[in-house]
This record gives sequence, C-alpha cells and structure tokens, in this order.
Amino acid sequence: MRTPRRVLVVGGGAREHALAWRLGLDEGVERVLAAPGNAGMADVAAAHPEVAAGDADAIVRLCREAHVELVVVGPEAPLVAGLADRLEAEEIPVFGPSAAAARLEGSKGFCREVATAAGVPMAEGAAFDDTAGALDCARSLGAPVVVKADGLAAGKGVTVCATPAEAERAIRAAVEERVFGEAGARVVVERVLAGREASVMAMCDGAAALALPAARDHKRVGDGDTGPNTGGMGACSPVPDLDDAAATVIVERFHRPVLAELARRGIAFRGALYAGLMLTAEGAYLLEFNVRFGDPEAQAVLPRLDAPLAALLLAAAEGRLADAADHVRLADGLVPARRQAAVALVLAAAGYPGTPLAGDEIRGIEDARAAGALVFHAGTRVGPGGRFVTAGGRVLSVVATGPDLAAARAAAYHAADRIDFAGRQLRRDIGLAPTTALAESRA
Repeated sequence: MRTPRRVLVVGGGAREHALAWRLGLDEGVERVLAAPGNAGMADVAAAHPEVAAGDADAIVRLCREAHVELVVVGPEAPLVAGLADRLEAEEIPVFGPSAAAARLEGSKGFCREVATAAGVPMAEGAAFDDTAGALDCARSLGAPVVVKADGLAAGKGVTVCATPAEAERAIRAAVEERVFGEAGARVVVERVLAGREASVMAMCDGAAALALPAARDHKRVGDGDTGPNTGGMGACSPVPDLDDAAATVIVERFHRPVLAELARRGIAFRGALYAGLMLTAEGAYLLEFNVRFGDPEAQAVLPRLDAPLAALLLAAAEGRLADAADHVRLADGLVPARRQAAVALVLAAAGYPGTPLAGDEIRGIEDARAAGALVFHAGTRVGPGGRFVTAGGRVLSVVATGPDLAAARAAAYHAADRIDFAGRQLRRDIGLAPTTALAESRA
C-alpha cells in the first residue's frame, strides 16, 4: 500500500490544522503543506498563505512545484466550486468529491432527492423556490418545522420554527429578503425530528466506504444548546448512544446506498462523506450530508485513529480503498480507533456567531499544550511582538484524550482554561449527554 510522501491540505481552519498534524504522524509522509494554512501550523506544516483555498490555478502550481502526491481538501466551498475536478484533470490525486458529487452539501434539495431515491430515511419535507409552495408545505406539516437555505450559508442557514408565524418569517426572509443571499433563493421545509444528534463520517472511493468512529457536535453557542446556531462549539468521540461498532451499521444504511445512487447517475463520490443524524425513538434519520470532514468533529476523531491515514486517503482518491483496507487488515469496514475518548472544545471570539471581535491578544496557548492538550488554530493571526491575536469567529480548538469521556472532558477543560483572550466564549457542557433536541442541521 502506497503512502504519499508529500501531502497538501487545502484550507486554513482548525480542521485543516488537525489534518496536517495527523497526516504528519504517518510513517512515510515526508512533508505536509497547507494552502493557505494558518499562523499556528508552523510546527506541523508549511503554510502557503499566498494560495487561497478557492484558487485552483495557484493550488495546481503549488502541487507541481512541491511534487505533491495527494491533496486533501478541508472546506466545502472549493469542492462545490469544482476544485477536485480541476486537480483530477491535472492527474493530481485528490481526496475530495467532484462538483457533481459535492452537490450533496451544496444543495439541500439535491441531498433530499438523492437520499430519497436511495431509500435513506429523512424527515418528511420538500424543496421550494417559491414562497407560496413553501408556506403551503409548512402549514401541511404543522409546527414545529425546520426551514433550511438550500445552498451554503456558512452554518447559519437553518431556522427551527416553533409556530406557523415563525415559519412564515423564516421562509420570507430567505426567499424574498435573501438574508442568506442566493443560498436562500430555494428553501427546504421539513418536519422537525426529536432525538439526539450524532454524526458518522466515512472515507469513500466511489464504491467502497470505511466508517470512522462516531462523533457528537454541539452546535448552539450557549450551554444547554441555547442561543444561535454556530459552525460547532465542540465535539466528542466516541458517542455513548452510537458506539464505534454501530458506525458500520450507519454506513451500511446511509452512506453506501447514497454512493450507489450517485454511481447510478454516473457520479463517483471520492472523499469524506459526513452523515449528520438524529437518533430518534424510531431509529436514525438523516439530517444532512456534508462532503468533507466535520469541523469540529474531525478534531475529536482524528486523535483516536489507529491506522495509516495518509495511505488510506490516497487509496480512496485512486479508487482502491477496498484493496487498501484488506492490506492493513481493517475488519468490518471500520477504521480502527484507540480505546480512548477525545473531547474538542472550541474557543470563540466575542460577538460570534454574529460579527466577531478581532485583534485581541491570546494568552496561554503553550500552557495548554504543556497540560497535555492539542491546540489547533482557526481564527488567529500573528500580531505585534509575534504574539497570536484573534482573527475570526472560532479562534482555537483545544483537544484532550482520556480513558473515557469524563477523563477527556476534565483534561480538555483543564487545558482550555489556561487560554484567555478578551470576550472568550467557551461552552461548559461539551461531551455531556445532551437533552432531547430538535433537528437543526447546518446549511
């Protein structure tokens, strides 16, 4: 099984920092690059801030100059825009789906269409590009309903509506007022599901799929799942009510049927397929598919993996994942994980998820690392005197492991509390058993 010697990670957030760190641990990986990367990656990757994640021409040039043997794409927007297609045309192996396959995340309506054709269970609902049809659907489903912008809306395109009046306001705001821009010109209206959320990511090569351990994200900004929706305030793995072995069952019921349906349409999905789930009393239902590793779920899952990640990602990119899995003796379609738990805490800036404050000095990162935690950068930059300052909404991810979730939580909070900056936001209930929640997938 071949290991890529030089790997390029596309993106600049904490997920990409975590990917660069984990890929660099693999024997045979000689160099990891990141485009654009971030200021905190210097110890694990060569960052190229001059190369934007969406600049396909610059990424191809960097791959040629650095003799890159595998590209791993972190964020969804470049995938939806066709970055993987361009790299494949240049015969550069890429772990990330084509633009056609990335529509699973780029369009909630397309996701529903494919999932329904594949027999994957979802909440009752439909997609609409007109106000009247969406309002009729909301009335027929009855409150509560969830209204989702069809396109990419940076994690802010979903509204859970407790009353018909709230549903009407959400639909009109998206379709008529365009509060989410063109992403909301079309909306999906669905019946609300009650249960506990979880997610399962799988490596896919168009036909085969390998399950990663399940994770649980905490999306609301405040403790007890209060306040506005965010891109994610923390995650844990494993999940008490969806253990690692159960992840293979999810892949069999959700991921593989969708891969087969896409293949029937002439679309090969090669990359990470993320199933956001609601675990209800009647079983698991799909909330959404994402076409990349989750953020912050990746930060909680990657430290647990006990397999040659770079080689497996390259095998997926080249359509030979099943052979690679046999070579490393992966049993039951599950990428093996260490017998430990991981908790990832997101430290966010004041004002997030609205307009975050920037430029505040960050203190204590090295203290957190000295306490045994991993610290992955996202919204940071180097300020005066070479000190890190805030430069985005989600600033850092602090990750710790332990023999169980309680120990991992304690270690993560012990380390995170050593980091401080003005207006720091940090949820205190990451990794605790959630209360029953309403479906609120991100758009």
